[in-house]
Amino acid sequence: MGDSDDYYYGEGTMDPLENAPEVTYNWMDITSDFFKYTQELQLGELLHDGHLFGLFEAMSAIEMMDPKMDAGMLCNRGNPKPLNFQQSVESGKIKIDDLEPSELIGIIDATMACIVSWLEGHSLAQTVFTNLYLHQPHSIPNKPLKAFCIAVYKLLDCIRDCINKAQVFEEEDFLPMGYGYRLGSNPQSGNTYDASLEVTEQKCISMLREQEEELNKKAKSLEDEGNNVWTGLAARIRFTRMFYQALLLITKKDSQSGADCVALLNGCSEMMKVIIRTAAKGTQAEENSDAPNPMGFEPMINQRLLPPTFPRYTRIKARPDALQYFDSLVTRLRHAWKITSCTNFHTALDFFMDFSRQRACILSRSALQLLYLSPSPAALASMVQSNVSSPAGQRPQQVFIEILRESIKSFVNPPVLAKTPTGANPPAREYVEKFLARCVRPFAVLLQVSGHNRARQRDKFALLLDEFAALQEEAESVDAVVGRAAGGGRSWFGTWVLYHVLRVMIAYLLSGLELELYSVHEYHYIFWYLYEFLYGWLVSALGRAESLSGDASRRSEKRSGAKKLKKRARPYAREALLCQVLQNMCGGYYKALVAFKLQGKIKRPNSRFDNEAVRYKHRFAPFSVLTPPQVLYFEFFEMTQPLQYENPVILYLGGCKHFQQARNLLESITTPDQEITDLLKVAKTNFVVLKLLADGHKKDSTTPPEFDFSVHRYFPVLKLV
Repeated sequence: MGDSDDYYYGEGTMDPLENAPEVTYNWMDITSDFFKYTQELQLGELLHDGHLFGLFEAMSAIEMMDPKMDAGMLCNRGNPKPLNFQQSVESGKIKIDDLEPSELIGIIDATMACIVSWLEGHSLAQTVFTNLYLHQPHSIPNKPLKAFCIAVYKLLDCIRDCINKAQVFEEEDFLPMGYGYRLGSNPQSGNTYDASLEVTEQKCISMLREQEEELNKKAKSLEDEGNNVWTGLAARIRFTRMFYQALLLITKKDSQSGADCVALLNGCSEMMKVIIRTAAKGTQAEENSDAPNPMGFEPMINQRLLPPTFPRYTRIKARPDALQYFDSLVTRLRHAWKITSCTNFHTALDFFMDFSRQRACILSRSALQLLYLSPSPAALASMVQSNVSSPAGQRPQQVFIEILRESIKSFVNPPVLAKTPTGANPPAREYVEKFLARCVRPFAVLLQVSGHNRARQRDKFALLLDEFAALQEEAESVDAVVGRAAGGGRSWFGTWVLYHVLRVMIAYLLSGLELELYSVHEYHYIFWYLYEFLYGWLVSALGRAESLSGDASRRSEKRSGAKKLKKRARPYAREALLCQVLQNMCGGYYKALVAFKLQGKIKRPNSRFDNEAVRYKHRFAPFSVLTPPQVLYFEFFEMTQPLQYENPVILYLGGCKHFQQARNLLESITTPDQEITDLLKVAKTNFVVLKLLADGHKKDSTTPPEFDFSVHRYFPVLKLV
């Protein structure tokens, strides 16, 4: 049998005289030989033959008969051929006229569920365009359904435009491919429409408004039961119109239309209450069926349009969940519009970060990006990267430069940026302008990164730190030039950059806790790094910024001849206090974790597989090029070694002190928000737990404590099991 002999564990014989050869095998049991030879392999070694089925083939293989992996399992195994729109109409499977209001409500709600499934990362072909009515909307005589289907096309275009402009999506967030579906023609499905039937934005809105008025008239003329059904249908048409109008205003970002957009979103919220209340009035999906509605939906209709890769298994979201999703989406969009009132860059960046922590959906994250800057931070960063030099390209960059200029001025108020600059000779001003232009890309990318999903942000923060490292060096050079011109060197621009670098470093480490990337036995050096260095440096940077800003104020008052000096405001007092709170929280965790390790309450990896220095280096690798300089492992080991011989009771009491200090600082805040309330709860609980441990509670127990992140995403509640 030639070369193929190597592949068989048996001997085959074939009779050459037979027309239909028959092969027989003498199978051999190789189990004992297999285990015998595996004993020769060292720990961690694998035996791989290049001619055999390998890891790549295993990961790339289709699992036969699995509907999630085998596309043919669903559409080619005993199922009848799916009917297109025209065939379904001719066979009477779907109606295009004389539809009952309950049938219209069912179709609309099912379509909304498909849109939500699309926004959660599935393809248009497997979600929205399984609705056969969308294949030929102009062929539908029923006016409400026709207006809704056309509006869905316009809405999909608007959503895709918004998300594509923002560029904060990954493949797991959103699939922008349209599979050839568009309002004018659809060559892939064989359906063609007259180009004159294309509908403008205003025409679409007018169609919806007209049907809305007709449905409201019907609702008013009927009894209560019929009134509820027609009112629910009218609410769905009205919601579609207002939601589409609001998205148009967001994507165009007209500052004059702010009140209109908020009013439209408020109207959407009111309509969603009616929609949710009347959801049961529509036809419902059948049990054990992939179709989200009994009429008008064919899950397999676009199976041939899918690319020749493994199809993503798509289960359409349940209607109640989809309607709640839309309700929450409207609330998030209304909240995102508040960014238009943020005039200070620091305030805007805080808004972006807080919005991201809410785990917002891709559409609301994209809308936020478009509302703050025009063009979006992604477009602005790409302009700088590609060295766009046209006036149209330079204008948005200049707008962002002015935003950054005001940010530096409000943070440290360097003399070169004052209204009457002191010592601002032409070379110093030129250095500052070049520095500001250099800042555009890193800070635009920082805004863009905050719009990505939480898992992707961590990777992008690590890449962004490299750009900030170069910016720190340039800031030092600018400070030197400006300092010589002003007659005294101070770190104005360096302090401003350092503040943002520290915030990114802290966000990078904390994201590992949120994403559960660290093992419990790694927590101690994560919290140690935050406690000993990052939060301390951040408090110091804020103090230095207040000092520099105060010096500028005193110079201004001295020049103006003011006789009475007013009490200086402390714009960063609350932020500095919160940093001290978090520093104490991290200190409390660090000392508690060391005590847990000394008492054997934390499971440690087997020494044969453990190398703490390698793990430490991996966790803090992105910090190696920055200021403050990275604390190397041997430095960490030397600084923390004395605590390894400390009495655990002393460590528990030290942790108690840290949590008590954090509690006192939090209680001094007069206007607490939800974040402050959650931190206060964590600090109080952990203080009690460590006090019990210090008093000898469960002293001999080796059961590991639980770290409960349900109250706060970064700072867990300690629980004794």
